Amino acid sequence: MTQLLLRPYLFLRHGETDWNAQHLSQGRTDIPLNAKGVTQAEAAGELLASLFEQGKSPFTHIVASPLKRAWVTAEHVRDVVHKKTGLLLPLIADEALQEVSFGVQEGQPMGDWYLPWIDGKFVPQGGEAFLELRQRAVQAVNRAHDQGEGNPLIVAHGALFRALRQAMGLEVNVRLANAVPVHISHQDGVWEIEKMSHT
Repeated sequence: MTQLLLRPYLFLRHGETDWNAQHLSQGRTDIPLNAKGVTQAEAAGELLASLFEQGKSPFTHIVASPLKRAWVTAEHVRDVVHKKTGLLLPLIADEALQEVSFGVQEGQPMGDWYLPWIDGKFVPQGGEAFLELRQRAVQAVNRAHDQGEGNPLIVAHGALFRALRQAMGLEVNVRLANAVPVHISHQDGVWEIEKMSHT
């Protein structure tokens, strides 16, 4: 099993979609941001741009899932940072950052199959096992470090972040809010996740 490199990175889940609002399983289905999601993506860009303006340089490049909801979120962040600071940061797609395939469950309400799926006891028909998701997520984050000179901003998905949480030895089934950036670092043998803010 590939291990995460002990290097800091930022993670941003995409903005809201209509399926998020309806509590439906999205998986690999390429659902676009809704109006609220676009506003959230722009707000994330404003927050991250403010950190650059404070001289903090939180990341040097963006690596995103190519699914529309994540890619467009990443584009908004890149564009707001560029507008506010003049920095035009590289934006790179990585297929391995796509959300898990939930197979026949996509478009259906989240159900009681989700925890057994995380525990490796169930895989939806046509779907992807949680351990497979974890392996490719870890490989994608490790690869992202080599695609720029400093820390990457990863823009991706909720289930994928649960897989990263497991790889970091943290409680797995914790929901990450839409378009709220977090800073992830490894301190004294423990991974820490810090919600980012303007302060």
